[in-house]
Amino acid sequence: MKITFMGAARTVSGSCYILECGGKRFAVDCGMHQGNREIEKRNRNIDDYNPKKIDFILITHAHIDHSGLLPALVAKGYKNPIYCTAPTRDLMEIMLLDSAHIQEMEAEWSNRKQSRTGGAMVKPLYTIADAENTVPLLATVEYSKTFEPAPGIRVTYKDAGHILGSAFIEIDYEQDGKVTKAVFSGDLGRPEQLIVKDPVDMEHADYLFLESTYGNRNHVDEKGSLDELAEAIAYSYGNGEKVVIPAFAVERSQQIIYSLFLLRKQGKLPEDMPVYLDSPLAIRATEIFRKHPEYFDEATQELIRNGENPLDLPNLHFTESREQSQAINETHGPAIVISASGMANAGRIKHHLRHNLWRPGASVIFVGWQGVGTPGRKIVNGAKKITIFGEEVLVKAKVFTINGFSGHAGRDELLDWLGTMQGRPTKILLVHGEAEVQQEFAKLIQERFGFDVHIPEYQEVLELEPGKELEPVVDMEVARPRVDWDFLLADSENLYDELKRRVVDVERRPWVDQAELRDKLLDINRQIVELVSEM
Repeated sequence: MKITFMGAARTVSGSCYILECGGKRFAVDCGMHQGNREIEKRNRNIDDYNPKKIDFILITHAHIDHSGLLPALVAKGYKNPIYCTAPTRDLMEIMLLDSAHIQEMEAEWSNRKQSRTGGAMVKPLYTIADAENTVPLLATVEYSKTFEPAPGIRVTYKDAGHILGSAFIEIDYEQDGKVTKAVFSGDLGRPEQLIVKDPVDMEHADYLFLESTYGNRNHVDEKGSLDELAEAIAYSYGNGEKVVIPAFAVERSQQIIYSLFLLRKQGKLPEDMPVYLDSPLAIRATEIFRKHPEYFDEATQELIRNGENPLDLPNLHFTESREQSQAINETHGPAIVISASGMANAGRIKHHLRHNLWRPGASVIFVGWQGVGTPGRKIVNGAKKITIFGEEVLVKAKVFTINGFSGHAGRDELLDWLGTMQGRPTKILLVHGEAEVQQEFAKLIQERFGFDVHIPEYQEVLELEPGKELEPVVDMEVARPRVDWDFLLADSENLYDELKRRVVDVERRPWVDQAELRDKLLDINRQIVELVSEM
């Protein structure tokens, strides 16, 4: 069995693993790369996936970093089954259409700018039509029911407890009378998480591809998270300001609504404090959650049987339209605003931050992982100001980071899940994590279990044969292109020298021209100061 790591290799996005065995070529997940500009360039390398030569795709769950490139593959000729659970199918339909709308809008905005400056036109990564063509390919499967998408390849989905319908996938491949088992964790959830059931225990695996997002740290417990949420609400309510919560549309938004339901029962949510779910995608996702109560955990099902739906709040308002969203910031007084995206790098949340981030009495609550280079990561790391829509905005609001709402298992929870295995895996391959975190986590696994651990690179190729050492094939110029700092610094120095030479001529210009050029240089210097502070 051969595997190529097309994403989530030393990064936390773009999950996709292409396997070849028994004359078949198939993929586990097909996620969008999210992060800085260099990482997101990988989304355009669709030909590297060779979509027409993929026989089927297995999707662990609906999040865009695990499913978001499917329409791009379909646009390039993929037309075979895409297997997933029923909730994943419903969630992917709305999420891929929403993602396609974003791709089209971003391309349109970029092309307007390019038209004004004479730049080259860009095409969207994929279109709404591509997403619509993807939906009929979605084929649903059930937990714990083994099926054969191809002869000799047996697949079993098991509840990963991450989001509604999420799964870890067991793949058994038989060749020459010998069975090899590879297990892909997808994103592993946490025990006793709100709404969803606990992750199912894992059995034997020859190869375990394990997510490692939080492999170096634990989360606070549910009670601690609720207390922090109540603290933020009390702070802003007392100051007459808003609580702004950047939250992913799927699972995290629903968890926050559930948590507010629990706080209301405890008397910690002021009855006159409105709650806005300001995300059309999150609103549609909430309706899908309501459609699949059979996937809820027992505690949630018990509440529903007793006539208490935790996804309902008396003061909860759904804001579908742009006008309704804008009205939130035109309304004075305290409120809770839940809006996407979770990393504050796109969508309506940017408007809410621009209106509230500079207000000392407001609060901003981050309830999930923040990607490198995103506005959310900068705020969490203590930035004094960030740029939103080209405008510098001071960070005066009180910032809360509540990791207890994370849908990802923390360090000890990952280790505990590993401890449920009945057999000893030959190899553990750490995926979906930042490289430094993975190195720490690998050491912990080796110390506790003695397992062999490997951390793959982007587009690394491995032959998987139990009992044999892994021999990675990696093109490091593809995996991690070298940054030529010497060239960059020399180029900067040359430009600065040229700037100094031209100042003599600039001083002869009218004062108005000089003032304008001075302001441009000050803007550049501010950017350099910001860059230096991040180094």
